[in-house]
Amino acid sequence: MQFPLPALLCDVGGTNIRVARLEQPGAAPVMVGHAATQSVTSLAEAIAGMDGARGARAMIVCAAGPIIGRAVKLTNASWTLDGPELADALRLEQGLLLHDFEALALSLPALPPARLKSIGPDLGQPIGARLVLGPGTGLGAAALTTVEGRYLALTGEAGHVEFGPAAPDEEALWPHLARVHGRITSEAVLSGDGLARLHQARLASLGTEAAAIDPAAVVARATAHAEGPEADTARLFWRLVARFAGDLALIYAARGGVTLAGGVLPRLVDLLDEAAFRTAFEAKAPMTGLMQAMPTRLLTRPETVLSGLAAIATDPDHFVIDYPGRCWRP
Repeated sequence: MQFPLPALLCDVGGTNIRVARLEQPGAAPVMVGHAATQSVTSLAEAIAGMDGARGARAMIVCAAGPIIGRAVKLTNASWTLDGPELADALRLEQGLLLHDFEALALSLPALPPARLKSIGPDLGQPIGARLVLGPGTGLGAAALTTVEGRYLALTGEAGHVEFGPAAPDEEALWPHLARVHGRITSEAVLSGDGLARLHQARLASLGTEAAAIDPAAVVARATAHAEGPEADTARLFWRLVARFAGDLALIYAARGGVTLAGGVLPRLVDLLDEAAFRTAFEAKAPMTGLMQAMPTRLLTRPETVLSGLAAIATDPDHFVIDYPGRCWRP
């Protein structure tokens, strides 16, 4: 399997589209464009407006939504991305579509240390399955393992499982949480919009009438006033992320550690209590010892996934991917 170069590398989320270009093997991808997802009706439209994207021969795209064959319906946007149609529209020789957290998982081995912040003790990089998850427009997760020296990502829709309270203050606010599609899921709480829902529910549980507030305002007020109500919500958000991360780490037996990603947490890093995070992450009796040995880290730069896509474009045989079933051209 080979991807002809130059290739475009695209990260398509519910909020942002980031596009980079890879000219040759071993080169660093160069950013060529950025667009708001809601401002366009398709990826082809977004690409057409980027001068640096012209002349590409291939494209590797990661997108926020469940992959069905060679297409994806974005979970938090109104359009569908169809690989073969995109290849025809942009006259590409080849292309590949990945789930966004599948791509993040495959990027884990190549993450530069400068873009990772250890949470709690630096436990190094133990051997075993690795987990990546994170809140952004939605909530994604994937695990990474190896098969005969090649990397294999295991994906799912962990953001859409039920999520409940586990402490008295959580139990008090849970009845006030706004439901999404009639449910309280992990994504309904642990996402950008989830942060706003959590804040309103927490204030309501304290008897305070809460006006509607968007996620950006919660983040801005939380970081500006460390003793304010929004900061208290942010600290609760970190605790819930830690608990959920610990649950998923148990499911995958992620002895290789947990990496937190997404667009929300890096903006709240000043309100992270590392000791409290580790306490919530490790509180999984009788598996506390297993949890204590798992390192936890925060990925501070969301565009890092493009380096992972570059690795796939350069050395596709190093990854276990069903290329015949998923590539856009025979």
